Amino acid sequence: MAHLISGYITAEKLKTILETIEKKNEKGFGFTVVVNDETDNYGNNVQFHASQTKEQREAKEKKWYFGNGKVFWTNGGEVKIATKVEQKPSFTQSGDTGLPF
Repeated sequence: MAHLISGYITAEKLKTILETIEKKNEKGFGFTVVVNDETDNYGNNVQFHASQTKEQREAKEKKWYFGNGKVFWTNGGEVKIATKVEQKPSFTQSGDTGLPF
């Protein structure tokens, strides 16, 4: 079963990711892609968040979401294709750049 997903990550989030990688002297950044059955108010049904360790998941630590997107093609699998919504996304600035990874 194949799916094509388009996603969007702001330059600010990319900069935060890169700064954290460099600060921790890591070689890369692990992330998880979540495909939901329902779409949000902007037609997105895909979320990107930083990967968590088993201990973080068991402790139910808050996930750090850094992007979103939508499934725009599937070859007949169970995933629903996100429909286009006429609203433009609005990004809020929380000021919190602390990352849990």
